[in-house]
Amino acid sequence: MAQSAVEVTEDYPATIRGRQDIEIFPQVSGKITRVAVTEGERVCRGQTLFIIDQVPYEAALQTAIANVEAASAAVATAQLTYDGKRQLFDQKVISQFELSTAHNALLTAQAQQAQAEAQELNARNNLSYTIVTSPADGVVGTIPYRVGALVSSSSASPLTTVSDNSVMYVYFSLPENRMLSLIRRYGSVEQTLRQMPAVTLRLNDGTSYGVEGRVESISGVIDAQTGAVSLRAAFANPTGLLHSGGAGNVLITEKKDSALTIPQGATYELQDKVFAYRVVDGKAKATRIEVTPLNEAKKYIVRSGLSAGERIVSEGVGLLQDGMPVSVK
Repeated sequence: MAQSAVEVTEDYPATIRGRQDIEIFPQVSGKITRVAVTEGERVCRGQTLFIIDQVPYEAALQTAIANVEAASAAVATAQLTYDGKRQLFDQKVISQFELSTAHNALLTAQAQQAQAEAQELNARNNLSYTIVTSPADGVVGTIPYRVGALVSSSSASPLTTVSDNSVMYVYFSLPENRMLSLIRRYGSVEQTLRQMPAVTLRLNDGTSYGVEGRVESISGVIDAQTGAVSLRAAFANPTGLLHSGGAGNVLITEKKDSALTIPQGATYELQDKVFAYRVVDGKAKATRIEVTPLNEAKKYIVRSGLSAGERIVSEGVGLLQDGMPVSVK
């Protein structure tokens, strides 16, 4: 066996998400009077998506405006009363009690004006909330509600979802041992993110996505149930081929300048462990080895168990038993 340069591709199941998947919920209650978009439509930030019945909120705003005007008039009247009482007090016509009572009435009127203005602001906000707009650029998802449907902020389902699909996030997991080997190789998590090779994406139909991605983040927590670390790769999506909620496989390809390889036919499995037969003193000696499949070359890369220069049985391993004599060709 000899060492040679090889390319190793590792394959990991992945889920695809938009950079932002924003659920759109109404902030006020009412009937939908207009649906301004269609499912799958690309929208811009601030674009109108839905309009909720505005009539009751317009009426509430007019009432609030009238209340502010009435409160303003009450403040003006209280101010006049207080000014008059002060003049009478200065002339020693009335007592301090009457002056203080007038001043308190003015303060009360001013507080009622402030309260009325706050109610007006709240009414204006509620009216503005009847126009539901997109918080970001993206693509409109499913719209479960139609004109006439009654909605509220406590509705179980969102009005729709706006997904920012210009860049897609692809989530996948690496076994803890694999992640540790990467960090050891590159020196730190930060260096791993900088130096990891670009990754590719195989779609569910078996085709390869034509744009390479980069791993942008590595989770700092290991999943206790799976023993894996979550990673996120970003892929540009200029044609909109990728959709949020999709699935695929992330492929990580690395070049190894010196790797020990053997044919897969030279191995056998026993209880999910891989073995090969070394030739020692003319006899077959079963040896457990740790391997990595080498793409589609029907070979294994030997990680441990064998060394360069050793002789192994390359054919007919299924007919051998440990200790049987073999002749070297």
